[in-house]
Amino acid sequence: MEAKLLLCAVTVALSVAVALLSAMKIDALTCFLSLFTIVIERSFTLGRTAQRNMDSVLPLVKNTIPPLTSKKHKGQDGRIGVIGGCQEYTGAPYFAAISALKVGADLSHVFCTKDAATVIKSYSPELIVHPVLDSPNAVEEIEKWLPRLHSLVVGPGLGREDVILKEVIEKSKSRGIPIVIDADGLWLIAKDPSLIQFYQRGILTPNFMEFTRLYEAMHHRPLDSTDLKSCAQQLSLAMGNVTIVLKGEEDIITDGNRVLSCIHSGSGRRCGGQGDLLSGSLGVFAHWAVSSTPDATKGMNPTLVAAFAATSLTRQCNRQAFDRHGRATTTSDMIQEICTAFRKLFES
Repeated sequence: MEAKLLLCAVTVALSVAVALLSAMKIDALTCFLSLFTIVIERSFTLGRTAQRNMDSVLPLVKNTIPPLTSKKHKGQDGRIGVIGGCQEYTGAPYFAAISALKVGADLSHVFCTKDAATVIKSYSPELIVHPVLDSPNAVEEIEKWLPRLHSLVVGPGLGREDVILKEVIEKSKSRGIPIVIDADGLWLIAKDPSLIQFYQRGILTPNFMEFTRLYEAMHHRPLDSTDLKSCAQQLSLAMGNVTIVLKGEEDIITDGNRVLSCIHSGSGRRCGGQGDLLSGSLGVFAHWAVSSTPDATKGMNPTLVAAFAATSLTRQCNRQAFDRHGRATTTSDMIQEICTAFRKLFES
């Protein structure tokens, strides 16, 4: 109500100003004020849309979160695999895998190169680390674990292992498990979109540059950055309704049929590794949502529900960490906030 009253007051004031300036024939200022009115109206519309998303989708997220009971066995609430990690990049797969654990997965596996394995193990004893990516039989080593995994996160700190990834993605698709693709995994998809095209349990999490590369690879024309929602929807449709999570000031989530916006309050701090927290948590939420009954998501695509959960959680962690650390905030600080952020969003 306060927002509506403020909008009305601003609009009336600007209308009076425009009328006066028009009488004075000050056309440039008239145009400026008219455009300013549009910007104000668009801001309020965006806020209302985002609030509707929060009000309608968050209850669906809560429906998909499995209750904690003493009757469960280890692994039942999620066994997540992360494919990534090489000599240069050991932090990204760790962030994704440990985030999956802290969100609520029971087991978290990292499939990495040999020289990355010891480093990643040193970060945390909770992770199960497989030093297989650079072995001659890498695909076979990963494939034997696929029956035990509920979802796969492909790309954090990966490097560009084309042949291995193509085979692993195909074998994962045949098992019907959710596949979250981020970072270097998106580079591979831009080269060969057919790898994930039409797989509706596939979720792509590009930043703006990665999204631009994907869009132009599919459409063979420049991206119109003035209408990112429409472009994201077009890309999802071209990809066969794969879910797209375009990260940015406003996280745009679409499966081609529906578009959601997540502008849950975060902060201006953009530290490296934040996207790995998102992809790791998304791996867990995707498993929970896909495994839920259709009634839990009220007919909404489970991958949309999962993506909205992961983006909201990442933003909440960012906000809480920034409140504590300000400009010094790092992804490690954000991961420490997962417990309280999860409780605030999904258990309150």
